[in-house]
Amino acid sequence: MSIKVENVSKLYNTQKAVQNVSFEIEKGEVVGLLGPNGSGKSTLMKIITGFITSFQGDVLIEGVSVKKNLLAIQKNIGYLPESNPLYQEMYVLEYLTFVAEVHKIPKKEIKNVLDAVGLTQEAHKQIYKLSKGYKQRVGLAAALIHNPKILILDEPTTGLDPNQLIEIRDLIRQLGENKIIILSTHIMQEVEAVCDRVLILKNGEIVADENLKKLKEQQMQIIEVEFDFQIEKRFFNQLPDLQSLTSLGGAVWELTFDTKEDMRSKVFDFATENGLKIIQLNTKNKNLESLFTELTN
Repeated sequence: MSIKVENVSKLYNTQKAVQNVSFEIEKGEVVGLLGPNGSGKSTLMKIITGFITSFQGDVLIEGVSVKKNLLAIQKNIGYLPESNPLYQEMYVLEYLTFVAEVHKIPKKEIKNVLDAVGLTQEAHKQIYKLSKGYKQRVGLAAALIHNPKILILDEPTTGLDPNQLIEIRDLIRQLGENKIIILSTHIMQEVEAVCDRVLILKNGEIVADENLKKLKEQQMQIIEVEFDFQIEKRFFNQLPDLQSLTSLGGAVWELTFDTKEDMRSKVFDFATENGLKIIQLNTKNKNLESLFTELTN
């Protein structure tokens, strides 16, 4: 199973929601879709699912265009939209039975899905009586019930408490071993916790496509330090693994180290040996959050 997005663009009147977006995703990948509000994330997901059918370019699922055989493709897609539309007056089991019948799925599969998303104890409650977190689980169960090969999740962890969050993270990681999962969220920690790869959108365009493991390996350690008075740049040559340094004005310096070792103790030792006092010291490691800020500001 694979997804290939080819030069996809979408206009709303004269406003470009998505512009010439291209990428490929293979089975076994969990891909995080990041971007500020209005960057085109939801539009792109709706195009891939076939919810939006009028657009330029093409989306190929296992080599088949969504423009040519949409119904067959949608049978392989599970979609949890951000709005999570549910029939609030229905009972959880009743609603999932209805969804299973739509997909022509045996009723025995409902129990498996209830167990997987942690809804077994809530099966006989009406949906409107559930907390927001449990409603999210109902939406996720509906997206999973037909065992799709592709799972597209728009803000799936909204409203979950910390324990529920851990359970859903584990479930997504487990599902991602044999499916394609596209996960949209505003929470960087979610992407770092469950995703293999991240696509960052800005103004409808992809500005970054990064493998998260490689991104972590490439992280530089950045320390911002302020001393009690100005010192000359040459003194910093005493610090090991110093990649670069930048004066931020006055007695404030930004030090970049090419090492995974925590260099704060080395900076403290450096200050002591040179008769300096540290006024403040902050770490600013270049992680996914800083990359996102750098590319989307």
